[in-house]
Amino acid sequence: MKLKTSILLSEDIVKKVNRVSRKGESRSETIERLLREAFESENRRNIDSRDLELINRYSEQLNKEAEDVLEYQEED
Repeated sequence: MKLKTSILLSEDIVKKVNRVSRKGESRSETIERLLREAFESENRRNIDSRDLELINRYSEQLNKEAEDVLEYQEED
């Protein structure tokens, strides 16, 4: 369901929105697409940040496990 809303944008922002519009895409569609992309990007950054935090928290343990595995590999 779509809701009608009204917002005020700076002229420079409207120009940028018009520039990045895809063929046949209305200004509203462009703004919605850009917001969705921004939300997805922010969500990805949050996930990546949490993953990095976990990796860093367990880095010593992970490195020890990797070293242990490498010791069991045969040399050519």
